[in-house]
Amino acid sequence: MNYFKEISPEALRKNPFQLIGKEWMLITAGDEDKVNSMTASWGGLGVMYGKNVAFIVVRPQRYTKEFIDKLDTFSLSFFEKEHKNTLKYMGSVSGREEDKIEKSGLTVEFIDDTPYFNEARNVLICKKLFRQEMNGDALLDPKLDKTWYPNKDYHILYIAEITKALKVVRKPL
Repeated sequence: MNYFKEISPEALRKNPFQLIGKEWMLITAGDEDKVNSMTASWGGLGVMYGKNVAFIVVRPQRYTKEFIDKLDTFSLSFFEKEHKNTLKYMGSVSGREEDKIEKSGLTVEFIDDTPYFNEARNVLICKKLFRQEMNGDALLDPKLDKTWYPNKDYHILYIAEITKALKVVRKPL
């Protein structure tokens, strides 16, 4: 079992381009009755509305979106390299069709009623501030629409305040 300590979001030392774009993250939402999670490699960290925030994008057909829309908070979990295959699995299987969290071997924990994974090295607890559906008319480069949205399934953009940042301080023996 990992143990975490709370740190300030500014104490995160990992480059966000590497952290999100190369190493990926799990976006997780739910409650004590049901939790779902998805792998993401698009998003960002920054400042908006005078707050430290995370930006995530979720396609409308993703099961995790239903959980994000229903609740006020979600988590972003970041892992060591040895979990890359688990993240690939979590991104390729729908939680509608099977209990992918159980099959993944990951352990769900809760902080402030928000689920996250105990095996993560860093966790961001996020409270939604903004939600907007993206659309093709807003894309200034037509190649983006053709390349990324051939099915016109435009992402939903969420901006969320980072209310807690957690760092693993002890790993299992």
